[in-house]
Amino acid sequence: MTTLDLAPVNKPHSASLVSKVLAQGRYETRVTVTNGEQLLVSIILPLLALAGLYFTDLFDSPGGPSTIDIATPGILALSVLSSGLTGQGIATGFDRRYGVLQYLATTPLGPVGLLLGKAVAVLMVQVTQLVVIGGVALLLGWSPAVSGLGFALLFVALGALAFTALGLLIAGTVRAEATLAITNISWVILGALGGVVFPIAEFAGSVFINYLPSAALGNGLRAALVEGNFDAVSCVILAVWTVVLSLGTIRWFKWR
Repeated sequence: MTTLDLAPVNKPHSASLVSKVLAQGRYETRVTVTNGEQLLVSIILPLLALAGLYFTDLFDSPGGPSTIDIATPGILALSVLSSGLTGQGIATGFDRRYGVLQYLATTPLGPVGLLLGKAVAVLMVQVTQLVVIGGVALLLGWSPAVSGLGFALLFVALGALAFTALGLLIAGTVRAEATLAITNISWVILGALGGVVFPIAEFAGSVFINYLPSAALGNGLRAALVEGNFDAVSCVILAVWTVVLSLGTIRWFKWR
């Protein structure tokens, strides 16, 4: 007769935080890529904006970079904004409304794991956005500064973390309908006036705009991909926003 050993194990059979975060990230990615609305916001609208700027030659100047060279970093920044703020914010808001997050609250994932998992999903989606949008831009004549590609990837990663945290902060503190309105309005305002697509010099009051996470992301990508330089000030601003928004999400996020 076989007896069961009921003695507790020395090391509980629990997955590491990294494994849990990656599993959550894979799940979030599958949800995003199979959602037509998410694809519209994350890829189709940025592509339409890229085409609109290209055909209007808005940024052309004698002896300066072409419109496509200036516009593409801004559109890549817009795609980060779309997938992080709008995509994850709306999805999480309705998950919270329908009680899905209550189940996540009972798992070892926790708020930190949720934030990191959703940021991983945004980064996975961002890879697709970079390939698609970058590929279209190259066909339109984009010539990125090769020396700045590494810097650009750093800004993309920081931007994904910052705007995912912002989307979760909104989704975790207000009703789903309000999340839908706030994230969409924020996407329009930050995309048009927040220094994402258009350089800060185009606006009055640029000193204030310069400290927004959207402007830091746009400026950093333009410096990296147009000039091949590292914009340390924008990197610090974006990193500070990432930490502040992440801490705010962990502190005030409500699971239901």
